[in-house]
Amino acid sequence: MTLEQDIARLSTVPLFAELATDHLRLIAFSATRLELPAGRVLFRADSKALSGFVVMSGEIELSRGGEERVVLGVYGPGTLIGETALFIETRRPATATAVGDALVIEIDRTLMRRILTEYPDVAARMHTLIADRLMETVGELGRLEHRLDAGRS
Repeated sequence: MTLEQDIARLSTVPLFAELATDHLRLIAFSATRLELPAGRVLFRADSKALSGFVVMSGEIELSRGGEERVVLGVYGPGTLIGETALFIETRRPATATAVGDALVIEIDRTLMRRILTEYPDVAARMHTLIADRLMETVGELGRLEHRLDAGRS
């Protein structure tokens, strides 16, 4: 993929969708490209998370458990995996494995911090987006709680 193709793919990631082309170019240029053959583990559950990954091509499977492995989902191009690690120190909640050959770019927390520091308008937009998503999640949890309470009655 070319730098321009990387920028185009990054623009499809919801967290980055409203960023200017110059900001996307900085991410694409500074990120690390990782080519993963089928079956390669990108990261393991409970490992320290220092970065997020954007799937550029192929698919990444997220799973939990050892012998009784549970597949949580399979994610393709334009998916940001490990978004939380871009902002705070955390641990991986699942293991990520390439389903077939895949290409991802790794965006480390240091790069994200640099962008947020140098471009306060970007930080404000991301803050609003994340806050809106959090409110949606809280609303969904409230609706789920209501359904569970109704089911117990």
